[in-house]
Amino acid sequence: YCYREYGGSSMTANVVLMTLAGALVNGPYALITTAVSADLGTHESLKGNARALATVTAIIDGTGSIGAAVGPMLTGWISAHTDDWNNVFFMLYAADLVAGLLLMKLVMKEIRAM
Repeated sequence: YCYREYGGSSMTANVVLMTLAGALVNGPYALITTAVSADLGTHESLKGNARALATVTAIIDGTGSIGAAVGPMLTGWISAHTDDWNNVFFMLYAADLVAGLLLMKLVMKEIRAM
């Protein structure tokens, strides 16, 4: 939201907000993939099977890479087919909402464990 509102005000604001957005995306991405991999690593079906654990970890990282490829493609398509860049930000909001909903089960499990 901040980038959409203030990113176009100056080059400095653009650079600062883009850097902040990158830091706020990459950190949680690394934590989430690590947490999900660790959670799956403790699952009974993967105990003692390093190859299966490596496969699960690769699938999780691959899914993140697919998202990193699809996001810019959707951005280009949405910006080319609509007259308003706000639609690109709405797509990003929707992607964040879906990611949050998909992680809710893991979050609830962690809260119950506390």
